[in-house]
Amino acid sequence: MAAGAAEKTNQQTNTARRDLLLQLQKEAQQKWSAEKVFEVDAPQGGANKELKWTGNFPYPYMNGLLHLGHAFSLSKLEFAAAFHRVCGRHVLFPQGFHCTGMPIKACADKLKREIAQFGDPPAFPEEQEEVVEENVGDTNGEAEAKHKGKKSKLVAKTGKLNYQWQIMRSLGIPEGEISAFQEAEHWLRYFPPKALDDIAALGCGVDWRRSFITTDVNPYYDSFVCWHMNTLRKKGKIVKDKRYTIYSPLDGQPCADHDRATGEGVGPQEYTLIKMKAIELPGRLQQLEGKDVFFLAATLRPETMYGQTNCWILPDGEYGAYRAFENEVYVMSSRSALNLAFQERLPLYGEPELLLSLTGHDLLGVPLKAPNAIHERIYTLPMLTILTNKGTGVVTSVPSDSPDDYMALCDLKKKEKLREKYGVKDGWVLPFEVIPIVNIPEFGDTSAPTVCAELKIQSQNDTAKLAEAKNRTYLKGFTEGTMLVGEFAGQKVQVAKPLIREAMLANGEAVAYSEPEKPVMSRSGDDCVVALTDQWYLLYGEEEWLAKAKQCLDQMELYSEDARRAFEHTLGWLKQWACSRSYGLGTRLPWDQEFLVESLSDSTIYMAYYTIAHILQGGNIYGEGESLVTPDQLSEEVWDFIFLNGPAPQGSTIDSAILEKCRQEFRYWYPFDLRVSGKDLIQNHLTFCIYNHVAVWDSNPDMWPRSFRCNGHLQLNSEKMSKSTGNFKTLREAIEEYSADAVRIALADAGDSMDDANMVEATANAAILRLTKELTWAEEVLSAPLRQDDATTFADRVFDNELNYAVRSTYEAYENLMFREALKTGWFELLLARDTYRLACGAEGMHRDLIQRFIEVSAILLAPITPHTSEHVWQKLLKKEGTILKVGWPDAAKPDLILQKAARYLEDQIVSLRKLIMKYEASSKKKNKSGPAPKVAGVTLFVAAEFQGWKAHILRLLAGKFVESDASFADNTDQVALGEVARLAEGEGLPAKKMQQQVMPFVKFKKEEAVKAKSSVVLDLRLPFDERATLVDNAEYVKRSLNLETFNVFLSTDEEQRKAVEKECNVQGASPGVPAVHFQTK
Repeated sequence: MAAGAAEKTNQQTNTARRDLLLQLQKEAQQKWSAEKVFEVDAPQGGANKELKWTGNFPYPYMNGLLHLGHAFSLSKLEFAAAFHRVCGRHVLFPQGFHCTGMPIKACADKLKREIAQFGDPPAFPEEQEEVVEENVGDTNGEAEAKHKGKKSKLVAKTGKLNYQWQIMRSLGIPEGEISAFQEAEHWLRYFPPKALDDIAALGCGVDWRRSFITTDVNPYYDSFVCWHMNTLRKKGKIVKDKRYTIYSPLDGQPCADHDRATGEGVGPQEYTLIKMKAIELPGRLQQLEGKDVFFLAATLRPETMYGQTNCWILPDGEYGAYRAFENEVYVMSSRSALNLAFQERLPLYGEPELLLSLTGHDLLGVPLKAPNAIHERIYTLPMLTILTNKGTGVVTSVPSDSPDDYMALCDLKKKEKLREKYGVKDGWVLPFEVIPIVNIPEFGDTSAPTVCAELKIQSQNDTAKLAEAKNRTYLKGFTEGTMLVGEFAGQKVQVAKPLIREAMLANGEAVAYSEPEKPVMSRSGDDCVVALTDQWYLLYGEEEWLAKAKQCLDQMELYSEDARRAFEHTLGWLKQWACSRSYGLGTRLPWDQEFLVESLSDSTIYMAYYTIAHILQGGNIYGEGESLVTPDQLSEEVWDFIFLNGPAPQGSTIDSAILEKCRQEFRYWYPFDLRVSGKDLIQNHLTFCIYNHVAVWDSNPDMWPRSFRCNGHLQLNSEKMSKSTGNFKTLREAIEEYSADAVRIALADAGDSMDDANMVEATANAAILRLTKELTWAEEVLSAPLRQDDATTFADRVFDNELNYAVRSTYEAYENLMFREALKTGWFELLLARDTYRLACGAEGMHRDLIQRFIEVSAILLAPITPHTSEHVWQKLLKKEGTILKVGWPDAAKPDLILQKAARYLEDQIVSLRKLIMKYEASSKKKNKSGPAPKVAGVTLFVAAEFQGWKAHILRLLAGKFVESDASFADNTDQVALGEVARLAEGEGLPAKKMQQQVMPFVKFKKEEAVKAKSSVVLDLRLPFDERATLVDNAEYVKRSLNLETFNVFLSTDEEQRKAVEKECNVQGASPGVPAVHFQTK
């Protein structure tokens, strides 16, 4: 058959296998839906909550289709929920959809503008020089994903999507339907149902009656958010104040994490702007004659201003002179002027008035009066390494404590041609020497020159070494430095710094200034600033509230010390949070209708709403279903009664039985037992979740979250998921290509840690083959004649033991949310045990009861990951009643670990002997070139019952040095063993050096073995099982596996047998677990 034809046949075969899994998937999901397997209600009366389990996953943002990044995080919750359901627990897994915030509204408005400008359908310009890619479909901080879709001519040329219309088309939306997305509500009607269908297609056990969307489109959830906000305000957690916040000038509102295209987690960085007054106004600055002109230099070290020797300007930089208050003019970059204007430091809020455009060359050589400087006059000089995206572009120079300043000053002093190039006069630079202002114990009074000399830094262009120099001096200058000059001489820098800053601000010598600590771009494509805004703020970080948040965190299970450290770090820096917005979708602040509740503030306790959503909304995600409760009936008193155990609401027109049912549902299902999320949400949403729970239920810690499980981002085939490169898949595409169960296996195998995981499509493809082959095997073996005698052979006992081990170890893996491990122990290793059992049984055949148990156990163990296939096995092959999803975890005796060791020893010996035989026969063939090479026909093994001689002595020594509590050895173990060499050498009749060459490798090997096993059992003189009996009992299996005619096993102490082979076999070299081998050939 030709290669192409063979490949086509293989594809057709695999497609047929995939189609089989899709059919089983369809049948199982129809069964679960008909039987309402996933719909659960709180039991009536005083139910025992020990069996309940509630889990949830951040509702995804509905501006696109769900992709594999969503599916990866979601799968962690799904596997956990399915496991607990299989175990017989009462499991609630709800799932809603997030529509609050700016992105949907911004995209809809952008599309509306495009249609108004270019028509419907639009005729876009053919060419465009610069194209900025729009991110759509990035939700809740999950890994960014770029969708692969058809490209227009423009996109084909640039490789990027510039227009919203193109982005909608790339999402698979038909051309004729795109214009409908001009209306933001259409997004809410389009994407949530698709997301619901995709999650259901994956086989997730969601109670869809409890699903909902956010925003005021859903009046029930809108009322819930209003109650939540009012509750926080009553408790003093929300205030209105002017605060510094990251702000989008284009959107005209604060830009929170979920409103950002880049810069998530970035906050304001506070600087001090030093006002350096121009003594003269040369050149183009003469146009500002009659005004007080100040060069504003941003610094984090205001206490070092005593050591100023000059001011730095970027020669090719762009600057401006901006109108300030009281006849003052500020010279700075346009970017910093915009920030300053939004901080009410310039006359017009958000609108810096430019009086004069300037270049860096225009500003060189200006004499300045610098506050706190010892010199009466300093000059502006050129510096080539100034960054224009940080600070003001004006940099004050303190060469005593700044390595950058010191080297730049040295360059100008040493290099006359550099001075000539920029027109720098000698008098501007040569007279100015380093001024000692801070003493650092390790570096003396002039830390920068000291460290630059130590690192042999040659110039200001040696950026790597300068960065190292700064790292070495900066922090120590603050923590260990002592002021040498000024009003605070003799005081520690960390004490003097804030006092000096406050004095400079009070004296009008400096200006307080903030900017984003790193670049932030809004989803509207706007570079964000730091603005002083009159806003409603949540008082995160407030002392009492923070203490309760820490209390909650301390009692939570986080499954990772890395996660705990990340939460602790976030609690350490997180402060006030702007909780309102003026643009976007969402719920209006109940007391200030001008503002909307922002998207990270309406999504912190909605897990509680899940518990009653089905009662209020009638099973409709928009709250449009038939319900006995109307939104206007949901008063503050009603919500308090349900969630805060408040008194019965007086005058409520809601039936008391419905109110009581709502409260019963909440009190049964809450608190939630697990919330699964990407690790990027630790710094906002998940920490907010803690804060809000401890605020709303401040007097009832029983309602606080019990656990968070965070994971890394998902790579696809070892590369970042990216629409632009085509390395991307929506969830629906993956299911259709591989089937839900194959995708679920690949997701489970992708990884369990907080590191980025890797889903490999080849794993999903292989899963199709393996699942369908196992189905065929199970069907055939159940109808085949199998042994039905007592299951007492070694192979029977080992296989039964492996089943017990798999049941218990897989339970532990699921319990600890280690799904890759569960897949390993519950499927891969179990299949290997079955294959080994089949080989070991040989002609006798396998035992029916054990095979029946294997099929049943493997189906249950894999049910949380492959529920559709497992359901088919349960129903159609095993002919069982009910659903496998609620069958209960299999019973299993405690595994016999000694029997397991014996079995693994046997398999290891077969592998080892096979290699030895191959090596022996290859060697014999080389020696006997003229005739046929001899073949190994028989093997005789000599086993040692226990270690003898010096090895026994060393093992006793090591056992005495082993520390069981932490599976380690005493520090002096090697020295003690080395000290025994001379005595052992004498006993063995060997030179000490030769004895040492044998002893120390043995010591190293046994130590490593004990540490790995976390037990001193490996240091015992005897194996825990009878080595000879294990081999003898399985002689036929060994012969069959190695194609031998004879296989004999003797003790190494058998003198008669030893003498028969002593010339060819070192019987004395045998040790427990490592027999001596003798071959018989023909």
